[in-house]
Amino acid sequence: MNISAEKTQLTLNFAPGLTETHRNLRDCVATSIYKRGLSTCAIDLNESPGNLSNQLSDDSPRKFGIDDLETYLQKSKDYTPIYYLVEKFLNDKSMEREAAGNEALQAIASLMPLLKKAGLVA
Repeated sequence: MNISAEKTQLTLNFAPGLTETHRNLRDCVATSIYKRGLSTCAIDLNESPGNLSNQLSDDSPRKFGIDDLETYLQKSKDYTPIYYLVEKFLNDKSMEREAAGNEALQAIASLMPLLKKAGLVA
């Protein structure tokens, strides 16, 4: 087994994914809108802040629509809702395994200098 000891930095991200932090797409959109500013987004969507807030709530019969989502994406350039959908529906487990394998190889490669000092590898 020949592992090259490249000098790379291993970065671990422990932040939960979008599907773990949001219950559904509407929750993701609402979080994005409130983070950007309800009043600013209401102006972009040609709504009053109160109506927009009602559309984003779970209890209102009037819901945030697909056309509103498209307008929000165009005006805000915040694509977090799209990333949420991609993570939820297009998450490929083989890509996750490949990424984990690559991270493991990087970790082993970073251990090579210690293994050489300990005399465990030539």
